[in-house]
Amino acid sequence: MTDLTLLSASDLRDQIAAKKVSPVELTRAVLARAERLQPVLNCFITIAGEQALAAAQVAEQALMNGKPLGLLHGIPFAAKDLVNTAGVRTTFGSLLHEDNVPKEDAVAAARMKSAGAILFGKTTTPEFGHKALTDAPLFGRTRNAWSAAHTSGGSSGGAAVAVAAGIGPIGIATDGGGSTRIPAAANGMVGLKQSNGVIPHSQVADAFGNYTYVTPMTRTVMDTALMLQAMTGPHPSDPWSIGLAPQDYIAAARPEGTLMGKRILFSATFGETTVAKDVRAAFERSLGRLRELGAELVELDEELPDMEPVWKTINHTTWKARFDELIRRDGNRMSSSLVRQVAMAAEWSGADYQRAQFQRTEIFRRVQRWFETYDYLVTPTLSRTALPIDQDLFEPITIDGVEVGELRRNWFPYTMPFNITGHPALTLCCGYDSEGLPIGLQIVGRFRDDASVLRAAALYESSEDWLSRRPGL
Repeated sequence: MTDLTLLSASDLRDQIAAKKVSPVELTRAVLARAERLQPVLNCFITIAGEQALAAAQVAEQALMNGKPLGLLHGIPFAAKDLVNTAGVRTTFGSLLHEDNVPKEDAVAAARMKSAGAILFGKTTTPEFGHKALTDAPLFGRTRNAWSAAHTSGGSSGGAAVAVAAGIGPIGIATDGGGSTRIPAAANGMVGLKQSNGVIPHSQVADAFGNYTYVTPMTRTVMDTALMLQAMTGPHPSDPWSIGLAPQDYIAAARPEGTLMGKRILFSATFGETTVAKDVRAAFERSLGRLRELGAELVELDEELPDMEPVWKTINHTTWKARFDELIRRDGNRMSSSLVRQVAMAAEWSGADYQRAQFQRTEIFRRVQRWFETYDYLVTPTLSRTALPIDQDLFEPITIDGVEVGELRRNWFPYTMPFNITGHPALTLCCGYDSEGLPIGLQIVGRFRDDASVLRAAALYESSEDWLSRRPGL
């Protein structure tokens, strides 16, 4: 028997339907691997073994009785600990919610379960998902799947590491400024931030001004398509989702045909970003692959506005509104990096917030103009591979041994813009650096044309052999 932890969700789906793999056997294999690797990687806050095995028994009985099977029937998944899961502890990475057990699932989690998927654990997140490094007073640090000396990225670090390490083939993540794509790139996974509204966000406080997303985290493009298909569709809780018809994401993720006739805008720097030599080399190699697939490539040569302050103003004032009272009451039990970032918004007014929203609209319209002429925008996902495990959020990062400045602006300037514009953006592996750490390629598509992004990603993925490499655990 092939090691079940090596198989993709799409392969497992076929084997379960053919009764070659038992949901109970698969769930036991996942739980055993979680137990073995959790002390090394620290990627879970909660492992729900009893509940998972009970759900697997039900899934197996349905299979044996010949009942109709859901899209993800019998396939284990983990959910980031920002996502509400009924009856399973959901802490938001915070000591203040250490014993919180929701009564209801988030819409995305409920839809995964309705598709037959089996929740087996909750993955690590920095407190309330506030940074691109995954550590918190509640659980400590999460390590990169490829190197114990490097960060997992964040804020969906646990989700990326669990999937990369084969502790379950798929996971639910979230993305507010790159929080799915950053750890996906740092761990060689596929991370999609879909268009706004494609997967309803039933927990976000400001649904109308939303820039955060509940997302898939997977090893393969097809597995991302399966999760997207399961979680998509309108829901009354999310105004962006209402009236939005799902696309056939599974068909789009089949690597059929070419990119002939497609035009790709590309940028290695997306402004004045310093890019590591290994990242630039991998990016240029990936551009060559896209040309071989038939695409016409044109380099972005216009001067770009500074987008990070726009995201920062919107994000930090949102955090101030959400967390200021908590910090006044219990700040000594909260992450100092979250407290410090909320303090940054103290002098910003409602007018400052609204001006940032005006700039958000300008950035959206600029990106829309690009897509009048081009089918895709392609960039690196990160300016360098995973940072050292002890990297501080407020300390400068180094690229090729040179100090380049603060972390957010200099490590992931490519990801934040598409949170505030709402365009679909997907990262997948495009190589490895000299230390063997994964490098990510970001593909951005037209607003609400997520299927097209999956198709381009699937064609690129099939043109390379990166999926054959796995962490040396």
